[in-house]
Amino acid sequence: MRVVNHSTVTDFTLAGLTEKPELQLPLLFLFLGIYVFTAVGNLGMITLIWLSSHLHIPMYYLLSSLSFIDLCQSTVIIPKMLVSFVTEKNVISFSECMAQFYLFSAFAISECHMLAAMAYDRYVAICKPLLYHATMSSQVCCLMVAAVYGMGLVGATAHTICLLRVLFCKADVINHYFCDLLPLLELSCSSTFINEVVTLCFSAFNIFLPTLTILISYIFIIASILRIRSTASRSKAFHTCSSHVLAVAVFFGSLSFMYLQPTSVSSMDQGKVSSVFYTTVVPMLNPLIYSLRNKDVKIALNKILEKFLMK
Repeated sequence: MRVVNHSTVTDFTLAGLTEKPELQLPLLFLFLGIYVFTAVGNLGMITLIWLSSHLHIPMYYLLSSLSFIDLCQSTVIIPKMLVSFVTEKNVISFSECMAQFYLFSAFAISECHMLAAMAYDRYVAICKPLLYHATMSSQVCCLMVAAVYGMGLVGATAHTICLLRVLFCKADVINHYFCDLLPLLELSCSSTFINEVVTLCFSAFNIFLPTLTILISYIFIIASILRIRSTASRSKAFHTCSSHVLAVAVFFGSLSFMYLQPTSVSSMDQGKVSSVFYTTVVPMLNPLIYSLRNKDVKIALNKILEKFLMK
């Protein structure tokens, strides 16, 4: 048996979002602003729900969990991304790269299923209002949240274990702004067939199943809305649903573009643009789309501000 010696990679260099020097500073301020807005929006939403007793219902527990996921996912990705705008070589060690990939995968998968859980919650609230408190009890809500995080951890663990068996020896430059799966597999000098099969299977499950749940929930929701006699109420409900569906479409669409196509036809440059949506833009927009446009949240925010200003 012939033994082949390979020099394995111990450090990686992240290529970043762009190599154009004139774009580095504008992008630095842009994504720094996005991160600050994301952190303030999601932390504010978690705090508001925690402080407002009338928001202690399943719908807002799920919203606070989504805000936590968005905050964590942005924190895993954006700070390291900002470094690439101010340094010539954005170096990351192998262990840090694997840790970043694991955390990113866990939160991304969790968000997929959290969006589905939120859609199911809205289905029960609109289509079966009399059974809402029995169907979406505190125990059921906690089990749903635990299942969401559990699927995120299982998926991330499976991807990371398969990635650790890959031998990296071709190069040490990752053509991305964070340690994502497909750019890492491009650097492999060993077989990645198992990784690609696992990626397609888990991606299909974590994208198609939540998408199907959301679609079915909204079909029933829209059918119920169409039965509403008040034109104003019907228009308001459609407006709220359209915002939700838009955010879901951007998140799942960008994920599908990145992970549900063969690596032979995928472009890393296109993948970077796609990744920006679900790693930075969607976490920033979610507090606005799912929470700040909600009447109950606005009332709670006004009460908190009034108490703060009266002190």
